[in-house]
Amino acid sequence: MQAFTFLRATDARQAIDAGARSPTAQQGASVRFVAGGTTLLDLMKLNVETPAQVVDINRLPLADIERLPDGGLKIGALVRNADLANHADVKRDYAVLSEALLAGASAQLRNMATTGGNLLQRTRCMYFRDEHMPCNKREPGSGCPAIDGANRSLAILGTSEHCIATNPSDMNVALAALEARIVIQGTGGERTVPIADFFLLPGDTPQHETVMQPGDLITHVLLPPPTRGARSHYLKLRDRASYEFALASAAVVLSTDSGRITHARVALGGVGTRPWRSLEAEQALLGQMAEPATFASAASAALRDAKPQSENAFKVELARRCLTHALSTVAAA
Repeated sequence: MQAFTFLRATDARQAIDAGARSPTAQQGASVRFVAGGTTLLDLMKLNVETPAQVVDINRLPLADIERLPDGGLKIGALVRNADLANHADVKRDYAVLSEALLAGASAQLRNMATTGGNLLQRTRCMYFRDEHMPCNKREPGSGCPAIDGANRSLAILGTSEHCIATNPSDMNVALAALEARIVIQGTGGERTVPIADFFLLPGDTPQHETVMQPGDLITHVLLPPPTRGARSHYLKLRDRASYEFALASAAVVLSTDSGRITHARVALGGVGTRPWRSLEAEQALLGQMAEPATFASAASAALRDAKPQSENAFKVELARRCLTHALSTVAAA
């Protein structure tokens, strides 16, 4: 780990001003905010993250969960994953989010990890996490050895010739299905970004993962009011039962009327370079009967554009089965 200066911010403006002094626009690379530190500290020890300054934001008043007048939910960026997963309103109205959080990491990490930190979680690709390996995400222009190398756990959707790394978060998949909005404060004031626009595809600039700019600070996540009569579920498939990242996962929200699907939201994890909202699957579901043939058709639509690599072609069928089973579980509830 390289030496750095440490600042304990007492308000958002102090944190934003410190972040804005970063001399590079590459994800604000020389200044990092720390809350739980469950990813940042690991990457600093590996010399993958080498900030010149670390800004502690734990004293900011961003750790509350509030009901909004319209029935939605406002989640502070510093809400711990364990608190969010076990919050009564989340368990009742946004079960898919609670289930996704409880499927991630370990109890100890969930007690430390935060909502904002989870949104900015970095990939687990082994090439990205090894400073001695080339990686376009870490060093633009150095190459992507994963494409012809160890890619069993990597992405099959949203990839490019420059990067096939997956987004590792469970929470983000659920938030995509719930159509969350991210509230960001920066040097230009406050803005709200739909989660569909928050994460960037790698394209030819995989080093840019989100719309965050130097000085930007996530303050809240907003969830819309729950859809009346909707049920939701998160299903995660992985190599072992706990403390493991998804090979494939599915977050689904479904409403039916007389057996016919009236509302559908679908997102996939473990297979995309970002949390993968599948509009194709949703279109295949809407207006159809909630039955196995419909679910299978939707799953096929979701994976139609998959581009597997040398070691992860199995993910196409695995993700199909994962989504089909998740939809069947919700429909049967």
